[in-house]
Amino acid sequence: MKILKTCLLPALVGLAALHGSDAIAEQVTFQPNNHGKSLTTPIAWGASNNVIFFGVSGTSPSPYAAKSDGAAVVGYGFGDPKEYFGCHVTLISLDISQWKEYAAGVHLFRELGNSSALGVGVENVMLTNGGDSGKSYYAVYSQGVQSDIFVDKAHGTSKLSFSTGVGSGHYGNKSPLDIASGKGDHGTYVFGNIAYDVANEFNLITDWNGLNLNAGVSKTFRFASFPLVATVGAADLTHNSGDGVRFIFAVGTGFKL
Repeated sequence: MKILKTCLLPALVGLAALHGSDAIAEQVTFQPNNHGKSLTTPIAWGASNNVIFFGVSGTSPSPYAAKSDGAAVVGYGFGDPKEYFGCHVTLISLDISQWKEYAAGVHLFRELGNSSALGVGVENVMLTNGGDSGKSYYAVYSQGVQSDIFVDKAHGTSKLSFSTGVGSGHYGNKSPLDIASGKGDHGTYVFGNIAYDVANEFNLITDWNGLNLNAGVSKTFRFASFPLVATVGAADLTHNSGDGVRFIFAVGTGFKL
């Protein structure tokens, strides 16, 4: 089971879409900073109000393989998550070496106030033949912590955010190779992530995707009004799945029409 086809791309969507969410947010409280919040798990905040986002991601090596893997995503966000609901849809190329396998996803979310949000979604809806993971559904709650010690009053942002959720499919089903390696049939079906802003420069991130623990960093670079979110990390830090620690990365951007 390739991580790009199961859980890394949803994180990329969250990273790129976060720019769109921040860009339209009324700062009535300490909003989450605009660095990435997750490595391999969803966040509740998403793209809305006519935001387009796109990016690429990769892993080296792929689980139980010597070669690397890469994928790409493009998405569109619409709706109003403050008044009603926001929604973004994604089209994913699962293998950029061949451009033959495509899947879609949908993320619906609502901002609850006080820098929190609730989201539900579906991933890996195959549009072509191929792919090595079926549809996965999830529900996730995200919060930008408002305690004084965790806010940056100069920039009006929360330095600490977290998400927790439950999901089906790849959030708990082990791959055939994991099962054959004696790593069990199922994970937790519960996932979560924590991100902390270090000196208003970048987020330190750790997440549990239902199968394994991951850690990394994310930073948003701005070139005039052009944002670029870059995230790097290490996946499969425990022996719960996969055959060793892997390098992962994602680069994405977003803009409002």
